[in-house]
Amino acid sequence: MNIVYKSTASRGELWARLLAELAPEINFRQWPDIGNPLDVDYLVAWQPPENIMQWFPNLKVLFSVGAGADQFDYASLPPELPVVRMIEPGLTQGMVEYVTFAVLGLHRGMPRYLQQQRQQQWLEQPAKPAAQCRVGVMGVGTLGEAVLQPLVQFGYDCAGWSRTAKNLPGVQSYVGEAQLNAFLARTDILICLLPLTDATEGILNASLFAQLPPGAALVQVGRGRQLNHQHLLEALNQQQLSAAVIDVTQPEPLPEGHPFWRHPAIWLTPHIASQTQPESAVRALLDNIRRFENGEPMQGLVDRQRGY
Repeated sequence: MNIVYKSTASRGELWARLLAELAPEINFRQWPDIGNPLDVDYLVAWQPPENIMQWFPNLKVLFSVGAGADQFDYASLPPELPVVRMIEPGLTQGMVEYVTFAVLGLHRGMPRYLQQQRQQQWLEQPAKPAAQCRVGVMGVGTLGEAVLQPLVQFGYDCAGWSRTAKNLPGVQSYVGEAQLNAFLARTDILICLLPLTDATEGILNASLFAQLPPGAALVQVGRGRQLNHQHLLEALNQQQLSAAVIDVTQPEPLPEGHPFWRHPAIWLTPHIASQTQPESAVRALLDNIRRFENGEPMQGLVDRQRGY
């Protein structure tokens, strides 16, 4: 069995060592040292090479090294080639930690206190209990369900908006376009965890922001192309939104001089909310390969019609 890994060299070295320990029978190759391309069974990549099937005509499965798989050009891939996004506990735990931090910080007004610190102002701001802070998650998949659990435990009034109804303890479920307005109207802190599809590209725009309660806040940990930068800046400057925590942008990194760098109401992080952890990712990969070889369903298999 032969695997080619195409991502950062430092992570590839970790994957090579872990695979040698956990599955020494597997021949692991790191791009561009691919060996004989005809005998490559599996490709693990963030950005695969162009004309992938010309490179690897006998490829069985394309694995993404991250939770997203929208970076692949599906038009160039055979329809029968399985594409699998990464689902592993380390990645999920990282997102839980980041979103919990963001919600707690926004709820307790930390962006404002940071501004006051810079201005040498010692001013106490009103605080309300978590039960009076309404949190809404757009995109209640594996990550969405995971981030909601601790927020419910903290006592937040939680809701989720998704394509299909969800039954999660302490979480009110809103479904589809017909219930989006009602979901937004009850949301003080909006968390975007949507996959990138034709329907979600540019969804975080002026029209959506206007449907949130005045002074609401945004946590954007979905995909960069979902957010209209100018519309967010206008919503913040007009105080329709009070603050935003932004981890994903388009492009990445943001160019020098972009308004997000210095805007006082924006916390900006460099796409670090959730990162694949090599130890658990390698185990997840091996489990999926075993599933594939045994004819069992793989975890994270992309439905191309849905786009995720």
